[in-house]
Amino acid sequence: MKPPLRSEDDRRAMVEGVASGDIDVIVSAHDPRGAEGKRRPFAEAADGAVGLETLLGAALRLYHNGEVELPRLLRALTANPARLLKLNSGRLAKGAPADLVLIELDTPWIVEPERLCSKSKNTPFDGARLEGRAVLTFVAGRPVYNYAD
Repeated sequence: MKPPLRSEDDRRAMVEGVASGDIDVIVSAHDPRGAEGKRRPFAEAADGAVGLETLLGAALRLYHNGEVELPRLLRALTANPARLLKLNSGRLAKGAPADLVLIELDTPWIVEPERLCSKSKNTPFDGARLEGRAVLTFVAGRPVYNYAD
């Protein structure tokens, strides 16, 4: 990954920044790489990992652990990035695009790389237990993802 994973102190500082609002945007640097680029000695391995499919569940750990309030966390994942990029999205309002995600907050699941939709399957969350996932996604009012499918 680029930047690479850091120390626990660095992780705690990031969590505190999100909780206080000093860090107000959370994004996934979804940069999957195939096994051929990753199965090398660490210093030679390609940067990158699947991030899109695990972002919500990983971020919700902060909510489930009581470290970040849910509204602040969801704003950091939706409205704040849209505002920063000057997009007419990331919010529910008359005239705004009907880009919606239905989330089951308390649904536990295990990250199984072979079940990820990404062409690449490398993830730092391989085997991790996450809680909460997107189950239905709409873009401009049209369904584009259904976990049940």
